[in-house]
Amino acid sequence: MLKVKDLSVCYGMIQAVRHVSFEVKQGEIVALIGANGAGKTTILQTISGLVKTESGSIQFLNQELTKTSAQKIVASGLSQVPEGRRVFAGLTVRENLEMGAFLQKKKKDSADMLELIYDRFLILKKRLNQDAATLSGGEQQMLAMGRALMSHPKLLLLDEPSMGLAPIFIKEIFRIIKDLQKQGMTILLIEQNANIALSIADRGYVLETGELVLSGTGQELLKSEEVRKAYLGG
Repeated sequence: MLKVKDLSVCYGMIQAVRHVSFEVKQGEIVALIGANGAGKTTILQTISGLVKTESGSIQFLNQELTKTSAQKIVASGLSQVPEGRRVFAGLTVRENLEMGAFLQKKKKDSADMLELIYDRFLILKKRLNQDAATLSGGEQQMLAMGRALMSHPKLLLLDEPSMGLAPIFIKEIFRIIKDLQKQGMTILLIEQNANIALSIADRGYVLETGELVLSGTGQELLKSEEVRKAYLGG
């Protein structure tokens, strides 16, 4: 579904990503793990069209994305849940969700998706008229995921979904991610919590200072001595 080949990204004179290649197959959860500053978010933003490539190729459903606008990328079926959630303060939960459907032309499709999101994220249904900024961190993360789902994505990009959340919310968020996969969603997951990310991932890649250094199934990387020492505390 997604093929990233020999991707390099620069910020001025600083090369943030160096010759990175990986793929995501339909129906998979693929985890990209690494320390802060490794280039994980840069890769996601480049796939989403928010950051320009220096060189390399990004293909989604056999269509090249490197010269495509972020709006067209969303319309093609790729949606990102950004790091830090970034809900719209001053808008209600319902209004935030509706913002995710801005490219949808059929109101019925948006209404149907809203009902599915209410069923999936029960807490949001109870908070529909509440200012999104007043939600807890975990509730905001669910809202950001629901907002992304409103665009009917084929591939969901998740950037650090566990960041700043209490353990009870982390467990719930990752249960939802696994449920989304069971319902047919393909997911690329960027996550510092390597243990929980690899435990649900079909495959994973390890990024260090802008370069991929390891790859394997989620279980293989969990058992890797290198990964254990660097990311799993032992």
